[in-house]
Amino acid sequence: MNDLRLAMLGFGNAGQAFAKMLCEKQNDIKGKYSRGVIVTAISTKTKGNIINSEGIDLAKACSDVETLGRFGDDTPGLCDATDFDVIENADYDVMCELTPLNIMTGQPAIDHIKKSFAHGSHVVTANKGPIAWAYSELKEMAEKAGRMFFYETTVMDGTPVFNLVDHDLQLCRVTEISGILNTTTNYILEEMAAGKDYDAIIAEGRRRGFIEADAAMDIEGYDAAAKVTALLNALMNAKITPDMVERKGIEDITVDDIKAAENRGKVIKLLCRGALINGQVAASVKPTEIDKTDMLATIDSTSSVVSITTDLMGKLSVIEHAPEIEQTAYGIFGDVLRVLEGLE
Repeated sequence: MNDLRLAMLGFGNAGQAFAKMLCEKQNDIKGKYSRGVIVTAISTKTKGNIINSEGIDLAKACSDVETLGRFGDDTPGLCDATDFDVIENADYDVMCELTPLNIMTGQPAIDHIKKSFAHGSHVVTANKGPIAWAYSELKEMAEKAGRMFFYETTVMDGTPVFNLVDHDLQLCRVTEISGILNTTTNYILEEMAAGKDYDAIIAEGRRRGFIEADAAMDIEGYDAAAKVTALLNALMNAKITPDMVERKGIEDITVDDIKAAENRGKVIKLLCRGALINGQVAASVKPTEIDKTDMLATIDSTSSVVSITTDLMGKLSVIEHAPEIEQTAYGIFGDVLRVLEGLE
């Protein structure tokens, strides 16, 4: 069988880690699926663009970016191209949408995915924006086109949440979703409870790479709202958008609040929740006092958890412990493998 051809929009840390994973596991992929996976196009805003139907040398691409900050001038297929040029003109079977998140609109990633379906390709995305803002429309487009559409990486890196429900909870009706989904706020609250200075906490998180230069999207609950929306749309057909979530971040939580909660035997966590109430899905993100004996209270630092309540299997919880970039890369990798399995 011919190799599965991928195009990549975006080549940031997750994209590079995914590329390295493809290189490392290529023989295993061929052994299991009797075909390989090649990347025929990469589109970026700052590193350059490559279109090469013969397959891009991913090891070289990663090495060049690490040493030069961009693709080398000697790269076969190096060209001037936009994301939409790649979507319309490259030779690929699967579009991997890995562009930066626009948490307020989901664009331009939504249009990237629409154009990819119109091109006739399957889509894997690590961008939560489209799942939060346009899931129903995109799912319908994929179904009409007979294309596969996977998005495991969008909420908890590579942790199998959507796959769990799709494969192992068949005919279960999801009635509630809750969890701690934003690791930045989880880390900040824990460090504040330990008595550390707020500015020092932010600086350390930035040094370690998981707090952005502008942390407002995390601190004010926007990221968590987008994540719970994505879960509710995909798992409960909620048909909501992030602006419909009751949202309150941790921006007003003080050390005194944390100490007062501790005196009551509780900890404060930014809790996401969505439930079916009177036939409608209602969602919220807000700081919540949780008893120290509760499992949620043990979710520390950059770990996260999602709990799924169903009619047939009761309540299940999945914890991701202190993920690194490899977990994000594996989410993309696993979705590509799902495409391979769907083509068999």
